[in-house]
Parts: sequence; C-alpha cells; structure tokens
Amino acid sequence: MNPHTPSCPPHVFTHIGADGHPMMVDVHAKESTDRMARAEGFVRISAELERRIRENSLAKGSTLDVARLAGLLAAKRTAEFIPLCHSIPLDGVDISAEVQPGRIRIEVSVRTHARTGVEMEALVAVAVACLTVIDMGKSIDRWIVIDGVRMLEKRGGRSGVLVAP
Repeated sequence: MNPHTPSCPPHVFTHIGADGHPMMVDVHAKESTDRMARAEGFVRISAELERRIRENSLAKGSTLDVARLAGLLAAKRTAEFIPLCHSIPLDGVDISAEVQPGRIRIEVSVRTHARTGVEMEALVAVAVACLTVIDMGKSIDRWIVIDGVRMLEKRGGRSGVLVAP
C-alpha cells in the first residue's frame, strides 16, 4: 500500500475511468467543507542577486512583489495547468516571500469552501512564484535553483488535518 494514500489500495486508480482513460473524479456527492492547504518552496540564489533583491535594484522591479503576484495568479488558474484538477473557487490566497541568506523562501496558504482540496493550488502558486524569481533575477544569476517545493499542511475533507513532519 502506498504510504501517501493510506485509504486507497495500490491497484485502485481514482483518476482512470472504466475505459482505461484519464478522467476527473466526480465530486458532486462529496460534502463541501472548509479547506486549507499550505506549501513552501525555496529559490537558491547568488550573493550578488541576494544583495540586489534586498536593495530592490533589479531592472524589472521588486522581485518579491512580482513573485507574490505571479503566485496569486497561478493559484487562481491551477486547473488550466494540471489536467485532472477541478476548478475551485478560492476564498483566500496568502503569499509570503522573504529573502534569507542565499535563498528566497516562498510560502503560500490557500483557502476555500468546496468539495475538494486546494493542495495543487498552493503548490502551483509556490512553483510559479519561484519561477518568477528566476525570471526576475536571471540577468544577474544564471544558475538559480528551485528547491524543496512541498506541502506543509492540509486541512478539511475526509483526511482532516495533516501536517508535514
């Protein structure tokens, strides 16, 4: 049994139809509940790029502000990027972006009241915010690396509360 999906035997594929083709899961019978997902990711950067971001002296503008905005837009459009995701009305998206020594840390929290969770919205927002840091800083640092994109917490639905170890 897959340790990441303890309630689903390994031979049951929830997104494969009887005809063997991919399908979106039908959630119409599930109860709408308050749901939240929180994810993080890091962008490893050079000392020079770190200095320029701290000084807000990049030609494209404020790296952290643009990354936060990109993450917000990405969360709202997740179903367009991930083929089997449901389009979910989002009640709130909070994005923090902070400069740490040698890296930028992005954290995203997404909230909804729906029949399915918002984990993918949080992860896509983090990934796009991280990619935006690369776009903003690539003229200074050509070897930027995205690291550690992961879920931190999930609340709501059948699984209740899950927090990353």
